[in-house]
Amino acid sequence: MIPLSLAEVAELAGGRVAGADDARVTGKVTLDSRLVARGDLFVAVPGERVDGHDFLPAAAAAGAVAALAARPADALPTVVVDDPVAALGRLAAGVHARLTAGGLRTLGLTGSSGKTSTKDLLGQVLAAAGSTVSPPGSYNNDIGLPLTVLDADGSTRFLVLEMGARGPGHIARLCAIAPPQIGVVLNVGSAHLGEFGSPEGTARAKGELVEALPESGTAVLNADDPRVLGMAPRTRARVVTTGRGAGADVRATDVALDDAARPRFTLVAAGEEHPVALQVAGEHQVDNALAAAAAAVAAGMAPADVATALSGATARSRWRMEVDRRPDGVVVVNDAYNANPESMRAALAALAGLPGDRRIAVLGGMAELGPGAAAEHERLGRDAAAAGADLVVAVGPDAVGIAAGAAAAGRRTGEESVHVPDRAAARELLSGVLRPGDVVLVKASRAYGLELLAADLLTGGGGA
Repeated sequence: MIPLSLAEVAELAGGRVAGADDARVTGKVTLDSRLVARGDLFVAVPGERVDGHDFLPAAAAAGAVAALAARPADALPTVVVDDPVAALGRLAAGVHARLTAGGLRTLGLTGSSGKTSTKDLLGQVLAAAGSTVSPPGSYNNDIGLPLTVLDADGSTRFLVLEMGARGPGHIARLCAIAPPQIGVVLNVGSAHLGEFGSPEGTARAKGELVEALPESGTAVLNADDPRVLGMAPRTRARVVTTGRGAGADVRATDVALDDAARPRFTLVAAGEEHPVALQVAGEHQVDNALAAAAAAVAAGMAPADVATALSGATARSRWRMEVDRRPDGVVVVNDAYNANPESMRAALAALAGLPGDRRIAVLGGMAELGPGAAAEHERLGRDAAAAGADLVVAVGPDAVGIAAGAAAAGRRTGEESVHVPDRAAARELLSGVLRPGDVVLVKASRAYGLELLAADLLTGGGGA
């Protein structure tokens, strides 16, 4: 963060200073007292399980110079505010305005799936052109986005922000904190249908990003998704389209997968053609790469430099198509960070492209799908069978329909389509059936914690 006096923090955050007012924040802004370093500002956020105010003494001992909190602290000078989360957003907005005046370029992206993977690709591409802030993980809400903004300083040239939404108005609120000059919408799918009610509702919410762009900005829209392309009239900004079709402004041709399911293609952008060889697995990564490429070109990079940077970019965030091989030859694909019908199908397609003797899909429930959840899980089982999974293991009570769908598509119940009640049962089952040459995909919504099962499989918790 840019250095700020405590008086400046109070002015930007909308609070008052309690205690010594000569403190100066020279480090980072953090919510975790275990990560505090000398010069940091500690934000005390009340949570469901713990209250950050209880850790003010620990933050002081670790070197924090001040706190942003709902009540004064004995251990630290404090900027006292009514709501620490809202104040964090105001602080980030004030800092962002100063940095933008100094030439910072802000890029925001959203979509039902692929946000974090695309953000990671884009961050690495832009880093080839200048200092870039784009943290790993899904820092895409009212806490994570302000923290990302506050990681930027006067030397930062590009700021890449992931924007999530659980309801109407959420993305608009995030854009008010850090107004982007470039906005990317990847897709509109079935994620969070329980909150939005319909894909059309999801599209309205995701489109808040392009509505926030200035006339001088650029909206990057996926031409292969009609709901995304339909957002074009909602923005004053220039529209750049991405996709596989010949009409897209930034497109991919000659797409092929290598023997590790990593895509290779020709990037067509701004009248130029350049080869790209991605280091991440799954053909769906082509769409993510096109979005990153279009945004980077809009930010001023040459297409040739974009293609080179894309070819060197790696997976940065955990549990997203992590492909690892055990000493005995079993390959484990950990894609268990999150799941919706579209991302499940993309992962299954990636599984089909990986070489192996048998392909095993270990699938958990997909959360927040609303009334259509049962039908979507049954369809997923059919999709797994159609993708060539030799064994489908459905994990947890919400995944019963997955096993039923696989059985309906021809997988033998109890042998090729199995339902187990929990992770422990899945681990026990797999320990008896895995053998060298198997490729195992593990995927579910984040709430089901199947990344723990994938970790167990890698450390020998499964396999004969």
